[in-house]
Amino acid sequence: VYPYGPLFAHSVGYSDHGKTGLEALANFYLLSSHMNLIEQTVNEFSGVKNIGDNVITTLDVDLQQTASDALGGRRGAVIVMEPDTGKILAMISRPEYDPNTLGADWDFLISGENTEAQLLNRSTQGLYPPGSTFKILTILEYIREHPDTWREYTFDCDGIYECGDYTISCYHGNVHGHQTLEQAFANSCNGAFAALGQELDAGAMHDLAEQLLFNQELPLSLAYSKGSFTMNTGADTWEILQTSIGQGNTQITPMHNAMITAAIANGGILMKPYLLERVESSAGEEVKQFLPESAGSLMTADEAEALSGLMRLVVTEGTGSAVRTDAYSVAGKTGSAEFETGRETHAWFTGFAPAESPRLAVTVVVEEAGSGGQVAAPIARSIFDRYFSR
Repeated sequence: VYPYGPLFAHSVGYSDHGKTGLEALANFYLLSSHMNLIEQTVNEFSGVKNIGDNVITTLDVDLQQTASDALGGRRGAVIVMEPDTGKILAMISRPEYDPNTLGADWDFLISGENTEAQLLNRSTQGLYPPGSTFKILTILEYIREHPDTWREYTFDCDGIYECGDYTISCYHGNVHGHQTLEQAFANSCNGAFAALGQELDAGAMHDLAEQLLFNQELPLSLAYSKGSFTMNTGADTWEILQTSIGQGNTQITPMHNAMITAAIANGGILMKPYLLERVESSAGEEVKQFLPESAGSLMTADEAEALSGLMRLVVTEGTGSAVRTDAYSVAGKTGSAEFETGRETHAWFTGFAPAESPRLAVTVVVEEAGSGGQVAAPIARSIFDRYFSR
């Protein structure tokens, strides 16, 4: 029985037609029993089944509901986690299904006439171009190659960047004018980052992407899709221009984006995301406790600090103004990712708060919704508001 209906559909998962989500992860514990021996003996003689153990999750009903309400009926995904522990507090994927009626709905859900892919957990399995959220990696590689002079970079943006036969436009042709690197990042200037990309060592950029878990197994026990990054030494101009601004062949899941963000918030150390808090017997006695576990360092503490400062400027001076508030400080990055000519962009926001001592990381993608700053950032804002008002 799923009393919350579709609210936890993808995180809790289902247990008929195979097992997904927590139903798969926790199956062993749910089928084990730690009732006291006397009760077990009595049950054995009377042919009664022992009551299985209970699993307590890290999920927060309040934040899950807030994230669900904020996303509304739009397609996409939301991840909310603690950067310093890896606890997943909310995980939403839309469109969803109702696990209570899964048996009756199954044939339709898997049929060719259904194009909604409700069974796909978009938060861990949905692959999207990262758009401008990828500029976090582009700027990190530039910082690595120019550790002492990166703040001296400037660019003059007239809305369209031309390179040979190719042109790169800023979002809606915005003209940013004279930009420092910090301003170009805050304003998400495509021209500046396309120009920057051509200065980078493509092989080193590929290595950085793999350090940040592209093309790699993720430290995640849920079913997931691998992020992909293809640019390497010898890439042509168009691939470099596109890849530098998070377009081209690069793909990422919301969970992977959340992991990179959480690592920045946590001084460069990635904590393994997890959903299981503890296991208790039917009498409420603790059987097993799941503890936070490091998945290693994605970057140095100095690099994480530099990126945090840059992401703070996105909110105070740039495209992330929708999460700007006096109540708490946010660091983040917006993105508007093109995926098909003539279709509206996917809207991204990824960030954490408070910026100076992060307690919560939030990643949002809304499919074909346009501007990350205008659509995805307000969803994150509602989650931060709820969390910090409690």
